[in-house]
This record gives sequence, structure tokens and C-alpha cells, in this order.
Amino acid sequence: MQLGVIDIGGTFIKYAVVDQEGLFLSHDSVPTDAPSGSKKLIAKILGLCDQMMADFEIGGIAISSAGQIDALRGVVVFATDNLPGYTGTRLAELVSGHTGLPVRVENDVNCTALGESWKGAARGVENFLCVTIGTGVGGALFLNGKLYTGAGFSAGEIGHLVLYPGGKACTCGSRGCYEQYASSSALQQLISEEFSEWMDVKAFFERVKAEDSKALLLFDDWIDDLTTGLQSLVHLFNPELIVIGGGISAQGEFLRQAIESSLNKKIMPNHKKHLQIKMAEHDNKSNLLGAAKNFFRN
Repeated sequence: MQLGVIDIGGTFIKYAVVDQEGLFLSHDSVPTDAPSGSKKLIAKILGLCDQMMADFEIGGIAISSAGQIDALRGVVVFATDNLPGYTGTRLAELVSGHTGLPVRVENDVNCTALGESWKGAARGVENFLCVTIGTGVGGALFLNGKLYTGAGFSAGEIGHLVLYPGGKACTCGSRGCYEQYASSSALQQLISEEFSEWMDVKAFFERVKAEDSKALLLFDDWIDDLTTGLQSLVHLFNPELIVIGGGISAQGEFLRQAIESSLNKKIMPNHKKHLQIKMAEHDNKSNLLGAAKNFFRN
């Protein structure tokens, strides 16, 4: 069977056609344009479904989405203002009604964890934490070989741990949340404030690797915030592995080593002894792969 697979993020909507073995037959993305609202977002998703169905023999639609997702009903039970008006969207019902196909929906970071467990960095690992760093910071937990989603499909919201009480306002309505300091978008904001010329995150990392002193100071501060959040999670869950996903994972071994070095200075010896840190093997395709796995396992 071939699936149409869609990942709905705060910045981009990625879409692909994937077969039962996890092979990508096509892959592309379009801007989310989140400020336009949920109606235009749904219209864009339905248009992508039409496009994939016109080009391939599709047997179902698998969706990975930002927000807290009731995976049993395919409903967005809560989303922050990164996707305005998205809370309450009956995603599976809308897409299935339009396409006539079975639809499965799961949270995007849960999908990243499923993808990396199926064919990536977490193969064969029973207890691991998946952290995605992008527009926000997302989390997913695998405990005893199973995805843990919590009582209300809301486990793993690590981006909204409070890192600095009373700190920066967050889209969730709180202040000082982890993702306001450790996400890629938070890093981009820091870069824009510190450098007079425009520089994206990729170009910034090149400066860090070239040992530019100003870039190194900013990078060290960002890594410190990132690993302070991870420190609490490691001490709470004692995972054997942390998988780092999201767009930032493209920085590969350089970033992995920086995270590991900083984190190892902060965690207790027994936690350190059993912990590995890996970058997601499928970069920002992991959640597409995991959405497909979620469809096939149901």
C-alpha cells in the first residue's frame, strides 16, 4: 500500500508518498502560512491530498501534526497560537470526508519518535526521549518500548516546561517556557538581536564552526539553556537515549557533541553512564516516516 503522508508544522507543511516499507516515492514542502488561519490551512492540506491522489495510487492518508492530538479520533485537542484557530479541528474527519480514504493523525513529535524507533537512531531502544528543535521545542517519550501519550494525549510537552519563571511570553499563555529560549526560532531571534547584518541559523552555525568569538558566546548561551532543560528530563526519566530531531538536527555531529559536552557537566553520574545522545537519522523526514508507521500499526 502507498500512503499520502503530511506533516503540519508551524513554518512548513511537508508531504510525501511512502510505501509500506518506509520508502519515500516523493517528497516536498510548502509554507504553512499559519497567520492566515485554520480554514486556509485545511484548504491547503486538502489540496495536497488531491495532488498526491492524482499522481499516485493512494490507499490512505497519514498525518503528523503540531499540537496535542487525540489520536483515537484524529482531533486537535489543543494548539498554541503558533497555529491560530487550530484547536478543536476535526482533522481526520475533514480529510477523510474530502478524500474518501482512511486517515490517521498523531502528534508530530510522537511521529518523529515512531519514525526513529522504526528505522532510525532509536531502533531496538526501549526507553528514550525524543526532542525536536524547530519553531518550538517538542518532546515524545518511549517507555518500555511503547509511545507514552498521557491521560489526555498531552504527554511530552517539554517545550512548555518553565525554564525562567516570569520570563519571555509564550504562545501557550505562560511565561519563561523552555521553547522561548532553546528552539531554533529563539536562536534566530538571538542572532537578529546580536548581529547587525541579517543571518539565518545555518549561516550562524558556520560562524560558530569558524570560531567567531561573538557567535561562540551566543551559541554557548543557547546550548546552556537547551541542556538545562534536558538535565531535568534526564533526571526525571533516566532514558538510555535522547534523539534530537527537527530542522536543527541537520547540524549533525557538531551539534550533538556540543549538547553532550554541556549536558554531561550537569547530570548525575549514574544517569550519564546509561545515556547516549544521537541525532535523528532521517532529519526532518522522521515525522513523515513515523506518521506512516502510525497508520500501519493501527
